[in-house]
Amino acid sequence: MPATPKHKLRVPRPRSGAVTLLVGTRKGAFTLRSDSERKRWEVRSCEFLGHVVHHLVLDPRDRKTLLLAARTWEQGATIFRSEDKGKSWKSAAKPPAFGPAGEGRYQRRVNHVFWLTPGHASEPGVWYAGTCPQGLFKSRDGGKTWKGVAGFNEADPIDEWTAAGRDATPDGPKLHSILVDPRDKAHLYVALSGGGVFESTTEGRTWTPLNEGSLADYMQETSPPFGQDPHLMAMAPTNPDRLWQQGHCGVYRMDREEGHWVRVGTNLPEEVGDVGFPIVVHPRDPDSAWVFPMDGTATWSRTPPDARPAVFRTRDAGESWERQDGGFPKENAWWTVKRTCMAQDARDPVGVYLGTSSGEIWCSVKEGRAWRCIARHLPHVYSVEVAGVTR
Repeated sequence: MPATPKHKLRVPRPRSGAVTLLVGTRKGAFTLRSDSERKRWEVRSCEFLGHVVHHLVLDPRDRKTLLLAARTWEQGATIFRSEDKGKSWKSAAKPPAFGPAGEGRYQRRVNHVFWLTPGHASEPGVWYAGTCPQGLFKSRDGGKTWKGVAGFNEADPIDEWTAAGRDATPDGPKLHSILVDPRDKAHLYVALSGGGVFESTTEGRTWTPLNEGSLADYMQETSPPFGQDPHLMAMAPTNPDRLWQQGHCGVYRMDREEGHWVRVGTNLPEEVGDVGFPIVVHPRDPDSAWVFPMDGTATWSRTPPDARPAVFRTRDAGESWERQDGGFPKENAWWTVKRTCMAQDARDPVGVYLGTSSGEIWCSVKEGRAWRCIARHLPHVYSVEVAGVTR
């Protein structure tokens, strides 16, 4: 049954005001903005056209600083930053980069920066970044310079932790879902695809696998201490001890005091399954979440089951799920939604947004009950974020 939060936090209920979506794509970054009722939308800007943009995030602490993770022809993997809401951009003076590997260790080189997370509210200027291959980096100066988190990147078992993803993830192994406990800046979570979930209570100096209960059915040991393939992990905003995970082997929920993952995706319809990439948690209800299942059969098509896209929502911590497909195509929709391509605002009712591999942005301002396409013909969407709203 759903657990009662021990340390519930309050999230305000804004009822009006425009919403801005930050969209990273295979060929640039785009900004969409709504009217105050979220009825009319327009594409307001395009930046870095032609470059791969994996993630674009607005700092919720000052609401003017933007960080953008990109791979460009000139600079390779880097991070750009803007201090004026995107009017001007500068490249990081020192982007994330691995140091030399020790003797007998696997040498890693950053292929791309995949994930960006603002640091704790008490630490303005602190950011975290996750890379492909799996590395964790930190900036203390607003993204100008980055340094590897040695407690993770240079940990004794790092080669074992990251080995599962070296050849298994189609677009490269990556560290993602960097979560900062809003009550404690030293309490961090990360997820590795592949590798599993890891937790630190020492601001990143030491790490412990946190994978009990989650499966890795592609390995000889199906419930190993690490080696799983979480596709996305999310923290409930009003109860930071409630974690959700959508992964290669199902949908899971964890109440941190219990210390193990519970597979709740088995309650989804059998013909749909519980394999997918994104998961979004309600900003005020830790028992409510949305997922977008994909075809998880042997072909691994990464398209909606039967080419009929649908979001599924739970209101009872995963004990039951409701299909929400109003407005979506009823057939022949072969696109997918990647792990960072679903987001939610904090309005009442909550707006839920998703981006597709065919370049569409879909919106529901009724908490998933009805969907409509608000942008078409963008490049392949890699990420969707609501400006100023953290996961």
